Amino acid sequence: MSTPATDTITAGDASLSRFLHGLPGVDQVGAEGRVAMLATRSIKTSAKAWALETAIRMVDLTTLEGADTPGKIRALAAKARQPDADDPTCPPVAAVCVYPDLVADAVRAVAGSDVAVASVATAFPSGRASLAVKLADVAEAVAAGADEIDMVIDRGAFLSGRYLDVHQEIVAVKQACGRAHLKVILETGELVTLDNVRRASWLALLAGGDFIKTSTGKVTPAATPPVALVMLEAVADFARATGQRRGVKLAGGIRTAKEAIRYLVMVKEVAGEEWLDPALFRFGASSLLNDLLLQRIKQRTGGYAGADYVTLD
Repeated sequence: MSTPATDTITAGDASLSRFLHGLPGVDQVGAEGRVAMLATRSIKTSAKAWALETAIRMVDLTTLEGADTPGKIRALAAKARQPDADDPTCPPVAAVCVYPDLVADAVRAVAGSDVAVASVATAFPSGRASLAVKLADVAEAVAAGADEIDMVIDRGAFLSGRYLDVHQEIVAVKQACGRAHLKVILETGELVTLDNVRRASWLALLAGGDFIKTSTGKVTPAATPPVALVMLEAVADFARATGQRRGVKLAGGIRTAKEAIRYLVMVKEVAGEEWLDPALFRFGASSLLNDLLLQRIKQRTGGYAGADYVTLD
């Protein structure tokens, strides 16, 4: 769909820069005030039960360590398929997220389930590699069966104002993804300002990203409420401008069910109820799932399970 927003990219770097810098500035104090207000919303018992189930379905259960092994991936996939081993009514998570060389192991381990396989790529987490290397990284993951690709943008190029370079790289990666969905990691902790978060969000959306994602989880700060607010505003504004709904993934630093539910309130109030779906909103986490499971048990039984009830990640 051609719109004034998407048409800016056809005129070159200068027009893209004018468009991005013409976006409304973000009022830092206003953003912080709004997220503080949203955090005070109370959740009734029935709504909390729904929120816990929904948040579980939105988790990308992730392991991105140098010591990852096929055995660890199989264990992760088993938990993804049935998060609560003693309760088959517990919903599965959205996806498992692994390095490209472990995608085939993950694909075999989730076979027959609704759990997708996501893979980080493009020289994750630094993004410091040639485009050829990045595209080869993506091709390896897709060939092994990845359903989703999580790429990192070139933050150096973005912060230097080379927006067209970043845009073209995302376009190339999107093409290399083929049938796989593309999540574009902004690494918001390195973008310094909320204005930059807004510009990077729009840049990724204009380039065809299916999701915009906060961070690699390797940089602090990662997902924060003000950053989430700006990114949710971006996808909502993009949908109004183009008619296309894109997703948001929050990754890094979200560990408790209480935090997750507050983010779900934000999703509903800022983007809309349509985004309360794993197809449009995700949590990149592993320890978060454990607390969601413990809180779900509390909702169902009235008492907390022991800390050793859930497996450690």
